[in-house]
Amino acid sequence: MTDAAAPATSQTTPATASSPAARTPEAPDWRRTAVIYQVYPRSFADSTGSGVGDIPGITARLDALADLGVDAVWLSPFYRSPQKDAGYDVSDFRDIDPSFGTLADFDAMLDKAHGLGLRIIVDMVPNHTSDQHPWFQAALAAAPGSPERARYLFRDGRGEHGELPPNNWPSVFGGPAWTRVTEADGSPGQWYLHLFDSSQPDLDWTQEEVRAEFDDVLRFWLDRGVDGFRVDVAHGLAKAPGLPDLDHDPTADAPTVQSACWGQDGVHEVWRRWRRITDEYDGDRALVAEAWIYPLDFMARWVRPDEMHQAFNFPYMETGWSPAQMRSVIDESLAAFGAVGAPSTWVLSNHDIVRHTTRLAQGVDYPQGHGVGPETPGLPDVESGIRRGRAATLFMLGLPGSAYLYQGEELGLPEAVDLPPEARQDPTFARTGGARYGRDGCRVPLPWEADSPAFGFSPTGESWLPQPADWRTRARDAQRGRPGSTLEMYRTALRERRANGLATGSIAWLEVPEGALAYVNGDVAVVTNMFAAPFAVPGEVLASSAPFGGTLAPDTTVWVRRDDAMAG
Repeated sequence: MTDAAAPATSQTTPATASSPAARTPEAPDWRRTAVIYQVYPRSFADSTGSGVGDIPGITARLDALADLGVDAVWLSPFYRSPQKDAGYDVSDFRDIDPSFGTLADFDAMLDKAHGLGLRIIVDMVPNHTSDQHPWFQAALAAAPGSPERARYLFRDGRGEHGELPPNNWPSVFGGPAWTRVTEADGSPGQWYLHLFDSSQPDLDWTQEEVRAEFDDVLRFWLDRGVDGFRVDVAHGLAKAPGLPDLDHDPTADAPTVQSACWGQDGVHEVWRRWRRITDEYDGDRALVAEAWIYPLDFMARWVRPDEMHQAFNFPYMETGWSPAQMRSVIDESLAAFGAVGAPSTWVLSNHDIVRHTTRLAQGVDYPQGHGVGPETPGLPDVESGIRRGRAATLFMLGLPGSAYLYQGEELGLPEAVDLPPEARQDPTFARTGGARYGRDGCRVPLPWEADSPAFGFSPTGESWLPQPADWRTRARDAQRGRPGSTLEMYRTALRERRANGLATGSIAWLEVPEGALAYVNGDVAVVTNMFAAPFAVPGEVLASSAPFGGTLAPDTTVWVRRDDAMAG
């Protein structure tokens, strides 16, 4: 195994961020190296027995996340909401939904997290509100052309009697992106835009009142002590003037490209404004963009020095189990983000896509929100999927920059496939008549204790989505301390990542057999055999995704201390 002829690819960060002190509140620029764990509150831990996870449940389980070795926790929405889209339909941005607890519960959770050295990043959903938000209810009661309607994107319809939508934009969740209202006098009225569900009307971000409202919302949570925001639909908000028709369906194919409804330049004014707000606060508060926009050098505009600090690396997440494709996207990522002085991020799973233990093994790149079900062709064997998922994770965690983990991946959870139609709650499933399974399969509540009701998720055994019976063996207490378990692999990898300063390093590619991929980062070589014949890898073993005795089998990754023999 030798150094490849290609030049080294570098990711540099301040030396101070490589220390274990990166977990303490005093560490500067912690965002560049952090491992951030996503908590989906409905499915993390239920303290009341309702079957829905809540904030006290999160508080009770924070020690497990500190034990895992992550640096920060990102919470999906917990705001007051009718829960039409699992909390991404917000009716009050300054309060906690009663199903999750109270503001006092949130403050207690935040205090405990900070006491454990964990930062808390909260979701912010600025593209739209719930249709139950007071603003939208006022808009429905007001007349066309009123200030109340100006906060949203109300438009007259086309056709002789306004019976056709204002344009041809589609909803991400299926169907048209417009719904017609009935006016106060009972007559058919204007249409309002909703790029997602009809219960999620889009705000008009050209209005100063909208911008000022979110300035105050940000300060409300920053004043409470949150460490930053993950910004939902950060490629949205700004729409092309005049809302022109599209000449293509942006929801039909991935990746997303700039269009009249996505990636408009006007969004950057908003993010500069938000950056100025976060910069007013001490502690290096973070802004993280969920920007489904391509290519990577275009996505990098969201993380220029005066805008956001990070953007999710969705091209990496969507890359298949291919050495050539993986090497290409890594090089492109480090170059694109490095060119604007931002860290690369790495992510394999989240609450919107099929879990990578299933997706990578199946070899199918599902568009966001499509999901898999019992009749999906080509579903992999669960154990082989977990093996490949572990190998992919270990390969990712050796890369320089910041990494994101989605709850349950440290347990090796596969996608929950056998959810009955009556149990599914994702609006995508309903809006497409079941043609898309939606995202429920990656949102099933976690198994904590093998022999407890609902596997420890809920004291009563209730669970808002049914848990697969075979998750008993994947429960956290069944894996903690068990050599070779997925949980212990994650704990080892995060410990070695920090100890060896991998997040602040740079990489150089190594020559390995065709069908494999390897790089060196500092003193550590990360070697993955994707589908090559087994081959020898010398060196002191630091971590491995499967049993390893010196010969690397397919679907396996190993970290070894690099020695002179490996470079010769």
